Amino acid sequence: MTRERRRECRVAASTKGLQMRVPEDFNEATTLCDFIAYAYRDNRVRCVPMRDLHQLSQRNRVENGASCLANTIRRTNTLHSFHLHSVVEEPEFTDVIQNVTVPAGRSVRLACSVKNLGSYKVAWMHFEQSAILTVHNHVITRNPRVSVTHDKHRTWFLHISDVREEDRGRYMCQINTVTAKTQFGYLHVVVPPSIDDSLSSSDVIVREGANVTLMCRANGSPKPTIKWKRDDNSKISISKGHSVSEWEGEVLDMARISRLDMGAYLCIASNGVPPTVSKRVKVSVDFPPMLWIPHQLVGAPLYYNVTLECFTEAHPTSLNYWTRDDGHMIHESPKYHMENTVGVPPYKTHMKLLIRHIVTEDYGTYKCVAKNPRGESDGTIRLYTSSPPTTTPDPRAVTVPPPSRPPRRDTPVTDKGTKYQSNLNEIDKGKQKSDEGGGKTHLNWVGGASQVTDNAARRRSHPMKLLVVFVSIYINVFI
Repeated sequence: MTRERRRECRVAASTKGLQMRVPEDFNEATTLCDFIAYAYRDNRVRCVPMRDLHQLSQRNRVENGASCLANTIRRTNTLHSFHLHSVVEEPEFTDVIQNVTVPAGRSVRLACSVKNLGSYKVAWMHFEQSAILTVHNHVITRNPRVSVTHDKHRTWFLHISDVREEDRGRYMCQINTVTAKTQFGYLHVVVPPSIDDSLSSSDVIVREGANVTLMCRANGSPKPTIKWKRDDNSKISISKGHSVSEWEGEVLDMARISRLDMGAYLCIASNGVPPTVSKRVKVSVDFPPMLWIPHQLVGAPLYYNVTLECFTEAHPTSLNYWTRDDGHMIHESPKYHMENTVGVPPYKTHMKLLIRHIVTEDYGTYKCVAKNPRGESDGTIRLYTSSPPTTTPDPRAVTVPPPSRPPRRDTPVTDKGTKYQSNLNEIDKGKQKSDEGGGKTHLNWVGGASQVTDNAARRRSHPMKLLVVFVSIYINVFI
């Protein structure tokens, strides 16, 4: 076979998608130039005459091509001396690679669909990392989370398990033709927010009146937004006269903080990918103790019990105790009982001192004392003696009993009547005084004991005076 004839044969074959390599010692190539290889299937080459190719159905093409090739091989009897490689159509993609969004920690599958692959191979690459992941059935990367499968060589699947944020990016599916064919799909990895403790504020302690800055940094994809709220839902004091229910931003600045601003603050990070996370930052405001005494003078009768009270505010929590005026500390005993009740907010404390069965020696001055690392404060209460509480009978309840016998007719009535009227006027005057006083006893209870605060005690002898007046009237009328 001449060189020129071989070149003509190759040109004729290439117009139909053939790639032929014909040995120089094969003289029957002229016959093969009249045929075209149709496809590879199960390692068997099938061909049909070129002149009849357009007249045959798909099935007849395969059957006729196989018969044609068999006859040619039988005539030449030199199958071992030539090689025929053919692809009717170049491999191509049949569908685009879908972009996928997946939360971190899940598994994902990217699909690359091809046809007419023949002996070509499909490879997967991570474009941003310039890393070859798989080639055909083989995994090239050392990443154990990556694997590859296929559906009868038509669809090639790239599997990534336990997806991480660094897996984000473009993935390229490539067919290794002479001029490589490629297409891309994008893997978007969403990551729930997480707060970076190393870059965020922890619990803080400041002096009252100082400025405070809290910071909160969070990672995630998309980038999280940060909001600040108080744990008890009270308002955040940004500055004097400026308070808000919540504050948005990584940095929270508060000017001239006070004890009212003490408490827990929540940094809340969210980016639309559940779950939302938060960090609790406790703000402690230190200040020296302050005392408030509701009653600095307390009266109580002998042998009564009395309770003395003090209210304190301090942070850190103060050491609270009671002393006498000589500085002697009072301890728990059958005589004294001390009680400290934490209030709301917790920097408030209610101090109580119960003194049982008061005797003369118990009267005098008492001190409530509060100490903490920021300072010390004390207050005094004076306990004095008072009369025991009493209840005065209502003078209007006194009635005059009827006479036991009628008056004597020979007795002058005018003088007696004058005296009688005079005595009745005295009764009316006493009654009016009682009415003006309301006939009631006003008691001011201080520290658990009662103290008489009006003239009710001075009227305790009034019933006796009424009795004397009544006897006088009775004598004047009936004697």
